[in-house]
Amino acid sequence: MSRRRRAKGGDAHATAESTEPTRRRTSAAPATSRAAPVPPSHPALLLAGAVAAACVVVTVSFKLWETDFWQHLLVGKAIWALHRVPVTQLWSWPTYGAPDVNPSWGFSALIWPVWQAGGITALFAWRWATTLGAFVLLWLAARRMGSRGFTALVVIAVCALMWRDRSQVRPETLVAVLFALQIWILETRRGGGPDRSLWLIPLAWVWVNVHLSYHLGLAMIAIHVLNDLIAPRITAGRALRFTPAPGRLALVGLLAFAISFVNPFGWHALWQPFEYQFFWRHEPIYAAIAELQPLFPLAWQSKIWTGLPLWLAAWPVLAILRTRRPGLDVVEWLTCAFYTSLAVGSVRFVGFYALAAAPFLARDLGEWAGRTRLPDALASPWARAGLASLLCVALALPQWTHGEPLGVGFAERRVPKAACDFMLAHDVGGHGFNPFYFGGYMLWRFWPEKDRLPFMDIHQSGSGDERDRYVRTFTQPEGWNQLDTRYRFDYALLDAAQDPPARDPLRDLLDADPRFALVFRDDAAALYVRREGRNAEIASALGYHLVPGGDARLPAFGRAVQADSTLRSAAKRELERQVAESVFNADAHSLLANLAFLDHDPTAAKAHLEASLAANPGIYGAHERLALIAMQAGDAAQAVRHLEAELRVSNGTPLLARRLAEAYQRLGNVEKAREWYGRAGLRSPSPSSAAPDTSGG
Repeated sequence: MSRRRRAKGGDAHATAESTEPTRRRTSAAPATSRAAPVPPSHPALLLAGAVAAACVVVTVSFKLWETDFWQHLLVGKAIWALHRVPVTQLWSWPTYGAPDVNPSWGFSALIWPVWQAGGITALFAWRWATTLGAFVLLWLAARRMGSRGFTALVVIAVCALMWRDRSQVRPETLVAVLFALQIWILETRRGGGPDRSLWLIPLAWVWVNVHLSYHLGLAMIAIHVLNDLIAPRITAGRALRFTPAPGRLALVGLLAFAISFVNPFGWHALWQPFEYQFFWRHEPIYAAIAELQPLFPLAWQSKIWTGLPLWLAAWPVLAILRTRRPGLDVVEWLTCAFYTSLAVGSVRFVGFYALAAAPFLARDLGEWAGRTRLPDALASPWARAGLASLLCVALALPQWTHGEPLGVGFAERRVPKAACDFMLAHDVGGHGFNPFYFGGYMLWRFWPEKDRLPFMDIHQSGSGDERDRYVRTFTQPEGWNQLDTRYRFDYALLDAAQDPPARDPLRDLLDADPRFALVFRDDAAALYVRREGRNAEIASALGYHLVPGGDARLPAFGRAVQADSTLRSAAKRELERQVAESVFNADAHSLLANLAFLDHDPTAAKAHLEASLAANPGIYGAHERLALIAMQAGDAAQAVRHLEAELRVSNGTPLLARRLAEAYQRLGNVEKAREWYGRAGLRSPSPSSAAPDTSGG
């Protein structure tokens, strides 16, 4: 059969699918009708498409909070500076010079010129372009599969919500385009259109050089080869779609696999995803990484507003319903089974699930919508365009309002920016320790200085033994001492973020370790240096004596400054230094507010609490203490506003409920007061006076 005849067969099938509702419209009831097909150039479809595209762009327009991209930028910078792809470790000091495998080197080499062209704005342009490019290709693939009308646009906008978390500036943004392009090529071929399967060979080569997920592309080729072998037997006598011969695609798959070995790291790059699956994923360090966790039972809660749980259940149902009409779609069933299992097994694959599901959901829901009798008010394409546009926005709004705040930029409180400034200003260096997710930013700031390279980078570089020792520093009291005995650290740059609040036992341990001194602290990081060796002078001159870096000593700190006004003055000077050294100073202002309470200075306390909220609107306890000040000033209405704001940033406590009840009681709102007394577990009003909490916590 010639290519022309095959294409005509595929197009005839698509036409039959799209026009069937029109042929049966005569049997419809007078009050309803079936929607007539809308040509792709219709202005109403173009308008709805523009709204869907705008929704996709807004969905991925939140501040970058993932820190990995700093290392990707640095590696790209190094590649361009060295004029080669490094195949040895240049990124962490314990493994320096050892063989290295970096499957994402191609992405790094591409993203560095983007950054040079326009900084953070250019990175967002990359983010928008790759996301739109991927979903436009998936929409085109859905049309090749028979999808028509406006439903596909709504599905695309919804699937972008599931993709949202993977839209950080990372290799998957480029892989999304490659993945969508592959689906479009394969579905065009399957539908009887031009066979562009040879394109899959260079696509596979690009993929293996930008991300370790290359095997997902090979898996899609394998799924279509299986379809070519199985589908004719299943649909014998009732072929619903042209099924090409499998030989050519199987050969393309073999060549795609073969060309994947053409990368700077050879077979090691191809082995890496399987090495993780069979060996690494059982290590404690990987078990603790959120994106590597199974979707159930905990991680799915963060995906509620994306609609993911609904689509996980709906896709198999839609596939079953579709089987009753045109027959079994082998590709859909295999794709659904494969990517659903991946997404359920690891949160990291939810984005790929969204990409794989998009064209099938668009087609299946579009066919269902095409068989649905619509009110006459929706007979016009413009009315349906308005409805589709409204759905795109309405379905995205919960995620826009409950997820990461929208905006362009980077969440700087996630990285030790001011701490690195301090290290450069005071020449802090040597063999340091850091959480691996700080490693990328440290490289960005310090590479190629060997005496400031991170202990561990974003790829958790090192042996399995080193990774286990790293984890034990955070989980076992003796873990830090064992690691320090082995490496004798000159400094430790630790995470100090309190949003959400979490105890870091390593900061508490170093607070109690006489060998180390805290020399810098802000909302993002705490820097400790050894009192002997290279940083001894800094430890002596700038070490904190009263204010701790961790949480365990805060109650004792509070009792000490409450009992001794001299210590209180010294603590105030240390906290004022923290305020001066970093704009991320919400914690320092919060503690200064407590000292002001002890000095019976509510005006200063209020100023510090307001400054704390300005530095970090999500800090815990600030609104509650402002409410206490308002209550003491007789402004119960202001107290209610602050207490309700506190509820939005914390989970609430019986004490907070009691204070809300007291505030409403002073306002004379008996019903609200009774409600909040009930939530506090109290049956009757308690005394309305409440002393400020000055424990230092």
